[in-house]
Amino acid sequence: MDVLLWGVLPYLVIVTLVGGTIWRYRYDKFGWTTRSSQLYESRLLRIGSPLFHFGILVVVIGHVVGLIIPESWTDAVGVSEQMYHVNAMVFGIVAGFCTLVGVAILVYRRRTSGPVFSATTKNDKTMYVVLVAAIVLGLWTTLVGAGAGHDAHNYRETVSVWFRSIFVLQPDVDAMAAAPYQFHIHVLVGMALFALWPFSRLVHAFTAPVHYLFRPYIVYRSRDVASRPGSRETRPGWAPVGTEDRSRRTR
Repeated sequence: MDVLLWGVLPYLVIVTLVGGTIWRYRYDKFGWTTRSSQLYESRLLRIGSPLFHFGILVVVIGHVVGLIIPESWTDAVGVSEQMYHVNAMVFGIVAGFCTLVGVAILVYRRRTSGPVFSATTKNDKTMYVVLVAAIVLGLWTTLVGAGAGHDAHNYRETVSVWFRSIFVLQPDVDAMAAAPYQFHIHVLVGMALFALWPFSRLVHAFTAPVHYLFRPYIVYRSRDVASRPGSRETRPGWAPVGTEDRSRRTR
């Protein structure tokens, strides 16, 4: 079972994530969107969306530091194990709380706003369930890693070692199996979330609006008095400000 869960399943998830994302981009470009519902309701969205995105950004950074950077590297720069876990607990709890509150507001908004609820698909509901479960379990493992209620578990000696070993095609099954069951559940839910990712609205996270930096300027027609028909002076919308269109000048 350990070999299946920690040696085989991760690669199935990676294939699903990468292959599903490529398939979605090739055959569903018009569906590659968050399906924004801001036009239906914006008050709760203005509160929940920034909270969620801020929290999830800090959570991602924390996972990158905790899973990818070896313990020996932080020791080399003078970050002790106790200092690392204290910072991880403080920032992890704050980020997890913001993420959880943000997603709770977004779910409440979808459930109580009629037009938004009508635009919510079964796929969205499944995604929200898995996402909330991953967030709650992340908070749980943060407390376990800090030693809340019992001895702290240094996941960088078990989970992190296993995570890095996956990408060198030598999964350290024993390292992951040695972690507490809370981490097992969190990792399994996390893998379920990544397997679902390409087929949900979360896929928009892989898109950066780089083309906005290179697209041409948009020309807007002026609404000032001088541009109104019947005024003393009019000018074409493409003409610079102050240029008079004498062919259409009226008195």
